[in-house]
Amino acid sequence: MFGLIKIIKSLNKTREYAKQHILVILVTVAAVAFGLAYYFYSEYSVLKQDPNKLAQEETAKLIAKVGKLIVLPEDETPTVATVADPEKLQSQPFFAKAKKGDKVLIYANVKKAILYDVENNMILEVAPINIGNVNK
Repeated sequence: MFGLIKIIKSLNKTREYAKQHILVILVTVAAVAFGLAYYFYSEYSVLKQDPNKLAQEETAKLIAKVGKLIVLPEDETPTVATVADPEKLQSQPFFAKAKKGDKVLIYANVKKAILYDVENNMILEVAPINIGNVNK
């Protein structure tokens, strides 16, 4: 009889111990969830105020990477395009080495285009461009 009481007390202690640990785990999960929700909401708010911010940051990172490989014009922000279907571009010599995901930096003022391989961090081609007069 004494052994049975001892076992029951031991089970009650184990249950209390488990309840305490479950409570700690639930509080931790709730704190992490709240923190993540706050982070993503604040990021969403920033993007809602300036929808182009993400694209501008991506362009700035790309310019920094390419700028380590070649001297870039400092007074102009390029238009950036991504090669989506290199098969359609193979007839143009500038895109002969292009593959899907490569970036094209187009500097309209200095009339220069740069084909950049993001995957291998290489400049594949640099060429002058001829942009017609848009103010006709």
